[in-house]
Order: sequence, then C-alpha cells, then structure tokens
Amino acid sequence: MFNKFSYSIIPFIAAGLLSLTFSIEASAHGDEPHSDEPAPAVSASGLARLPDGSVNVPKLAQRRMAIRTLLAKEDEHPFTVELNGRVGIDPNAGGRVQAPFTGRIEPGPKGLPVAGQRVEKGQVLAQVRPVASAVELGNQQAQLADIRANRKLAEQRVKRLEALEGAVPQKEIEAARAELASLSGRERAVASSVGGSESIIASASGIIATASVLSGQIVEARDVLFEIVDPNRMIVEALTTDPSLATRVESASLANVPGADLSLLGGGRSLRDGSLPLNFRANLRNTAIAIGQPVTVLAKLNDKMKGIALPAEALVRNPANETIVWTKVSAERFIPRPVEYKQLDAKTIVVVKGLAPESRVVVSGAALINQIR
Repeated sequence: MFNKFSYSIIPFIAAGLLSLTFSIEASAHGDEPHSDEPAPAVSASGLARLPDGSVNVPKLAQRRMAIRTLLAKEDEHPFTVELNGRVGIDPNAGGRVQAPFTGRIEPGPKGLPVAGQRVEKGQVLAQVRPVASAVELGNQQAQLADIRANRKLAEQRVKRLEALEGAVPQKEIEAARAELASLSGRERAVASSVGGSESIIASASGIIATASVLSGQIVEARDVLFEIVDPNRMIVEALTTDPSLATRVESASLANVPGADLSLLGGGRSLRDGSLPLNFRANLRNTAIAIGQPVTVLAKLNDKMKGIALPAEALVRNPANETIVWTKVSAERFIPRPVEYKQLDAKTIVVVKGLAPESRVVVSGAALINQIR
C-alpha cells in the first residue's frame, strides 16, 4: 500500500526520467544546443529558400528546371532611349480610299471587300451613285432635258451644213461640229450626275486594313471608305523632346516585337504638342503589327555606356517589386542581386549597376527560381 507521501513524489520522479531520456537521446545523436531561430523548411526535393534570401536548388532540380547561367562580362554598349510611338500607314506602300462626292454605296464586280482581304492597285472596290435632294434632282433633270434638246438641234444643223459642203464656208461646218461635241459632253456629265455611278478603285496593292462601308450606305464627300496597307511595310512615328536626337540615332527596334527592323527616315523640325516627331520605316519579318497600335521604340544612339549585356528573361522581380537577377555562388546555391538596367533591344538589356563582372548570372529559368519559397 502506498501512503500519501508516495503519491506526492510520483510526478517529480516522472519528470526526472523524461529529462534523463532526452539527454541520453541528444548525446547518442551528437546534437548541440540550438538557437531560438527556427530552421528553414526544406522540401522533400531539396528546394529551399534560406533565411538570408538565397535559394538552394539541387543539381537534379536544376536540370529539370533547365537552369542556364552566363558569365557576366562588362563592355561598352550603345546608349538606348525609349520613345513612345504609334504605327501608321507607309504612304509609299498603302493609302486611303475616300468618297469623291455624296452618294450611295453599291457593290463592285467582286462585291464589297472586307478587312483582311488582299486587293490589287486599280481594282474596283465599290460603286458610288450620286444622291441629291428633290429640288437639286429636279433642277438637274431640267438641265439635262434642255441640253438634250439643244444637242438634237445641233445635230440637225451639222447635217444641213454637211449637205451643203462646198457652198458654205468650212469654218461654219467646223463651228457647228464643235458645238455638237460640247453639248454631247455636257449631256454625258449631267446624265452621270443624275443617274450614273462612279467606280471606287484601289489606290495601292495590299491588305484592306479597315472597311467602313455597307451596301446602300450613304456617304459624304471625303469620307474614308477603305484603308490599304502593305503588311510588311509600315511607318512608326515616335515622339521626343530632344531636337538633336535624330542626328544621334544609329539603329532602332520595337520593344517586345521581335522581327521588326526600323530605319530612320527623318525627324521633324516643328513642335507638335510640345514634341518632335521621328519617323521610322518598319520592315517586318514573321511578325505583325496593326495600324494605330501604340509601341515602344528602342533607339540606339552614338553615345556609349558601360554595362553587362544579358538576355531580358534574366530579369525578375522580388516580393518588394525590385528588379533582380539571380547569381550562382556555389553548385546548388543562388543569391538575388538588385540591379539597375537599360533596354538595349527587344531581347537584350544592359545592367549598369548592381552586378559585378565575372558573376555567374542565371539567364534561363530565373522565373522558376524566383518562385521557390
């Protein structure tokens, strides 16, 4: 039988045994005292974000993620400026088709073309039949009737004079013939304005960019009916506030539009809304841009800057929204480096601050490393 004292010491004995057990296990495993900081969580695959911000990526995971690095080398590169631009029609490879007068649209021999359809220069796109108010139409019909009556009289007079040829002066016969020709021309002109139609033809060969007509539609004079573009040749107009920029441009390209080569045509000398326009001809290869599309022009200048050229995909953003690149410092450890950069072209950037030469920079798979938590 246990007395009251025996029951009171049982908790102390149990606590002592538990403490002794933990001490023996720690000695058996060679553990040392730990700090209060929690150990970083390591996934079963070995991927882990370490407390200093670096990332551990095992070799097997690097192969699966297609991680590729590049040795950073500092060099001189052309200074690049970004300009806001807009795509327009090349006046030598496209054009606009406008209504010559107020009239009603009628289909051409091949029907009305639609946007995206290819047309050839001189092709009939539509017919425009003149329309007028009741008063104007009545006046035109009265004028046409008067001209027709005069033409008939002129025809009869010419026949009489030709029958008397040799008895009447030749100049009277010629004057009568000239009057008949004039009245015939006036009759055709007025008749076409009353009941005729005029063909609307393509001003250039290319693709219909916009088609804003329907059969039976009433259009006003100078309304734009069609816009025709050459999909491989367009104009890009960029704006700048630097009057000397046009003389310093070596080459240019479009950001995020690979396959578009720009050649400088010239820069304006008159301010427009506080800016000067720079015109570039865009030669497109295996890519497409639309008329009116806003674009960013990357203009390379004669000025030089020192920096490290890298593919644009090497740049990512950290949780603080800073632009960073990942550098490899050991076989399985990667460290983020905040950087400042300039755009060189559509696929390349130049790091001007934050990255030391001879660093091993991740140029493929940086976005995957950035997602490791």
